[in-house]
Amino acid sequence: MGAPTSDVLAAADRAIGGAIEAATLVHHRRRLRKLGHRDSIDPPPGDWWAAGEPAPRAGNELEVLVDGGAVLPAIVEAIRGARRHVHIAGWCVTPHFALTGDEPPVVLRELLAEAAERVDVRVLLWAGAPVAVFHPDRKEVREARDELVANTRIRVALDARERPLHCHHEKLVIVDDELAFVGGVDLTSFGGDRFDTPAHPARGRLGWHDAACRLRGPAVTDVAEHFRGRWQEVAGEPLPVPAPQPPAGDVEVQVVRTLPEHLYTFAPRGDFRILESYLRALRGAQRLVYLESQFLWAPAVVDVLADKLRHPPSDDFRVVVVLPSKANNGEEDSRGQVAALADADRGAGRFLATTIWARTGRTLDRVYVHAKIGIVDDRWLTVGSANLNDHSLFNDGEVNLVTHDREVVRRTRLALWAEHLERETSEVDGDPAAVVDGLWRPIAREQLEHARRGESRTHRLIELPPVSRRLRRLLGPLDGLVVDA
Repeated sequence: MGAPTSDVLAAADRAIGGAIEAATLVHHRRRLRKLGHRDSIDPPPGDWWAAGEPAPRAGNELEVLVDGGAVLPAIVEAIRGARRHVHIAGWCVTPHFALTGDEPPVVLRELLAEAAERVDVRVLLWAGAPVAVFHPDRKEVREARDELVANTRIRVALDARERPLHCHHEKLVIVDDELAFVGGVDLTSFGGDRFDTPAHPARGRLGWHDAACRLRGPAVTDVAEHFRGRWQEVAGEPLPVPAPQPPAGDVEVQVVRTLPEHLYTFAPRGDFRILESYLRALRGAQRLVYLESQFLWAPAVVDVLADKLRHPPSDDFRVVVVLPSKANNGEEDSRGQVAALADADRGAGRFLATTIWARTGRTLDRVYVHAKIGIVDDRWLTVGSANLNDHSLFNDGEVNLVTHDREVVRRTRLALWAEHLERETSEVDGDPAAVVDGLWRPIAREQLEHARRGESRTHRLIELPPVSRRLRRLLGPLDGLVVDA
């Protein structure tokens, strides 16, 4: 008797998906090797820092701010305290965007206009999609620019140097070349309201989970130099070389980025060290991989995670991912890769995919997971603008920060776990595998069962099951091949 049709189709999905992922990886390896970046996609074992410049810088103060309610007011305070200049690089801005929850709120255009009366304010934006099918398009971005600069001294430059179907996605705020914010929070209401808190109350609209780092010290100079390079080429205005910053703390930080080749004269061969940093850490992982991302498509990342799950480095090895329940592009392509990781786990209970919802009593709203955070073994942390898709790792402009400071890494993980598990920090401060098995998995699975039975949910966290509809699990690999590659 032949195998059931569903089993045959599932096997076909796996085979075709695997072939597509292999083809995508071959393409990226060939491309990066030609550019002299072989170590970015096949890094040697050992050191978890990315090779090349900028190198890790000692002597920094690094604070991870979680959710817009912490990030945005901190940016307001920093801009109001500027003495020389404010530099912003972003994917998209909304001139009337509210950065605080006060009434009346602090509005982006007014904040920058007031600052521009006493210091230089420069805003560098992606020019928008050249085809109006995608948003923000060129016209929408020009309209935002015109509104931002009208009757103000704000200077705005639009960067149209992108690979087809890609963008500049980094989110930077730099004040006086002494303080920098690097993360995932856009200064826009486009696609959703960025102002949210770790409590994620249901308010009748899409919630938003995000994060950014506040950085002082020598690594700020690397962030400022990156902005300077882009601004000079796009706006044609020379800027002074950022002065080296004195020590501000005791945290070692490395600035890593994605820049495609042939866009800028200062990086003609591109830069792919966000990919390299992730791969070095994930390949070296022994006990815990914890990831928050808007997307999980990248075959280079999924391949490493799947191999770790098939050949776990220890009995207590766990992989936990937090993703949106549905990405803003309307697809659930990441869940195809969730299926691939669930298959690699083979029911061993080492892998868990989750999402979060806003909840007030019985009322639920979706929370969009927009944070881009990676934590490995409580010894490696990255926060920035890069998602785990090939857009961010190969083709979009992105900036991340990386640290190996164990205190910062552990503190960040515990803050995130306390938020998602709705517990005090002390309650999640145990052996990571025990917390995953004793809290993460039971809560997430119980809420999934409540949802399936149509019952009221009692927690924000819920398991994100793999896709079951045939061919859906191919969408992530297809995106990697057709769009990202």
